[in-house]
Amino acid sequence: MNIIYQTTFTRIGDYARDSLAENMVITFREGAPEDIESFCFIHRPGESKGDLQSGATLQLAGTRFPITAVGSVAAQNLRELGHITIRFDGAGQAEYPGTVHVSGAAPADIPVGSTLMILA
Repeated sequence: MNIIYQTTFTRIGDYARDSLAENMVITFREGAPEDIESFCFIHRPGESKGDLQSGATLQLAGTRFPITAVGSVAAQNLRELGHITIRFDGAGQAEYPGTVHVSGAAPADIPVGSTLMILA
């Protein structure tokens, strides 16, 4: 598998872990607006080396999840802002333009230092 995108989480917003209970993870690269940062898993800027699309694999904190749907602006948001919303619901069609849907249960925790990779 080729690495399409890779980054490491450096900070976790005060309310970011609350989204895990809702089967969701919101990411943003370092430098996010302060009011948004508190709800996000913050990571180093990553380099995009390909297209983010259904059928690829998202690896989060060492666990792999098949990508089932990708919103129309998710790839652009990831490249430009490091921002995506990951939904752990296996949906076959993206609910919102910036959402990436994966199959599998949301992790119980995502500690600082964990990696996010997209593999194809």
